[in-house]
Amino acid sequence: MSDVAIQVRDVTKKYDNRVILDAIGLDVQEAETLVILGGSGSGKSTLLRLMIGNIIPDAGTILSLGKDLCAMTPRQLADYRRSIGVLFQSGALFNSMTVFDNVALPIREHTDVPEETISIMVKIKLELVGLRQHADKMPSELSGGMKKRAGLARALALDPKVLFYDEPSAGLDPVTSAEIDQLIIDLNEKLGVTTVVVTHEMDSAFRIADRMVLLDRGKFIVSGSPDEMRNSKDPLVRQFVHGLTEGPLTDRRRAGGYESDLLAEDI
Repeated sequence: MSDVAIQVRDVTKKYDNRVILDAIGLDVQEAETLVILGGSGSGKSTLLRLMIGNIIPDAGTILSLGKDLCAMTPRQLADYRRSIGVLFQSGALFNSMTVFDNVALPIREHTDVPEETISIMVKIKLELVGLRQHADKMPSELSGGMKKRAGLARALALDPKVLFYDEPSAGLDPVTSAEIDQLIIDLNEKLGVTTVVVTHEMDSAFRIADRMVLLDRGKFIVSGSPDEMRNSKDPLVRQFVHGLTEGPLTDRRRAGGYESDLLAEDI
């Protein structure tokens, strides 16, 4: 059995007394691709930010790569972030920099590697994502899919042990989305990195996942392989996974307390 790369134990996170995550617990195995599923407001993006170390939980612990994120000093947290890579929804490229300089930025910021070596490293990362011939372009000259690829090359710049993806298929057409999914699969196979993907796109999730986790209203619902999720008998899981119009999710919305909300009463 694989070693555990990330352990989330009884993690709770609140904003303004509103519970976003409620005693969440899960493991991410080394070298697996774990897809975290959930609708809007389910807490999946907050869970991603916690595992990255951008925020800390109000209760519980997160051990990542053998280290307790909640007990880290700012210096230790900075060191940890150098060991992970993050692809944000938009790619989050700096518009004033070329693709090459965007990818080179973390190497220049966090190492003393000479420019000749940086050039080789950047070309290798761009080749991995199929963008080596576009190194001199500006972000404004790239398509949405190419921006995602450039953002991924930057996430790979420091050879991370864990890659986090925040809605990698968001805003992409189906063909480009499938290409990004295949790239995620290829990188996982070539590099052996641990991969955590947050998405609500089921086609993408089924293509890339070794294992899936479903969150709903801040609670852990179920974990399983793609086949287990696809064949689940749980009504909530079935509705979400198959995009059904009838089930507990839509029943809940229909009984959402519209009249009480109008009268500003507690629901």
